[in-house]
Amino acid sequence: AGAAAEARFISSAKGKGLFATKNIRKGETVFVERPVVSSQFLWNALYNYRACDHCLRALETAEENAQRLLGKSSLVLPHPEQCSIRKDLHQQCPRCQVTYCSAECRQAALEQYHQVLCLGPSRDDPTHPLNKLQEAWRNMHYPPETSSIMLMARMVATIKQAKDKEWWIKAFSQFCSKTANEEEEIVHKLLGDKFKGQLELLRLLFTEALYDEYLSRWFTPEGFRSLFALVGTNGQGIGTSSLSQWVHACDALDLPMLQREELDAFIDQLYKDIEKESGEFLNCEGSGLYVLQSCCNHSCIPNAETSFPENNFLLHLTALEDIEAGEEICISYLDCCQRERSRHSRNKILRENYLFTCSCPKCLAQADDADITSDEEEEGEGETDDAELEDEMTDV
Repeated sequence: AGAAAEARFISSAKGKGLFATKNIRKGETVFVERPVVSSQFLWNALYNYRACDHCLRALETAEENAQRLLGKSSLVLPHPEQCSIRKDLHQQCPRCQVTYCSAECRQAALEQYHQVLCLGPSRDDPTHPLNKLQEAWRNMHYPPETSSIMLMARMVATIKQAKDKEWWIKAFSQFCSKTANEEEEIVHKLLGDKFKGQLELLRLLFTEALYDEYLSRWFTPEGFRSLFALVGTNGQGIGTSSLSQWVHACDALDLPMLQREELDAFIDQLYKDIEKESGEFLNCEGSGLYVLQSCCNHSCIPNAETSFPENNFLLHLTALEDIEAGEEICISYLDCCQRERSRHSRNKILRENYLFTCSCPKCLAQADDADITSDEEEEGEGETDDAELEDEMTDV
């Protein structure tokens, strides 16, 4: 699948980049990639966004999904046959009852990390070390979520279970790592002002739950911080939704004009009502580490974008423009709204979250613009449109 693109080293400042190995047409899928490891966010799971514990496929039918988001159990969706959820295939871990979308996912999780992380009968025991770790994380990292301690737990569990431990350590070491002061900044971003004390508490709980002699470095203060920074910098948001799958399927139906207008009006109204009730939290959300995608550099005028059209953790990278062989493939780390802001504002977000200053063609062209931040811009523009600030990283 990686034939249309390859990662190359650019410079020590920029690290790696992803480059087209052949001409790619606009709209073409550059690659489809599965994550090395992924995990649903903890608050997302707590609030009953039911997803496969392995691939994050949404487990509710589109109708159940809409009923929950609306808080209205009487809602009936038309065209139920357009819902892709197959409940007959769902399986649970016989020991701890976490749910998977299929026998394949249950098996894959068991083989990679679940033997170590299975809570068995302690699933609801608040004193179990893994439950203490998750509770501590939830108390530090409120929605909107951007990361999960369980992603790090799955990395440790994967290596613990692996026959070839070195292969996995190498797989994880491909992800961009940072210097100590950069790590401080990322950890700060994830844990806020009290981060020194919080990080130490997390490290002790992480150690109690998962310590492994072979990985002892990851449990030291420096090692734990760099593990944190790795996940903070490279984690890619994943969003899945059986409702949006159903909407896409309905959009593709060939209907008489009147029926088409009725269905479109129904869907528009449904989304308006859901937004009133649940705000922007529509999807099952988590994050994962993707080897190829993590090599994609940012541009404020990206030529590709990521999405999750299969309702699971498979990431599709799609070309937004024609891309020539040899050209760098870039995605945007900013959402639509953030991209429209001034160069100064864009770079403030990029520096704070990803620790670099952008020098894409758009930023270079605006290099002489006055350094106003968007706070000043907003005073001129009136209110910003919050509805548009949906996070593109988890758009489905």
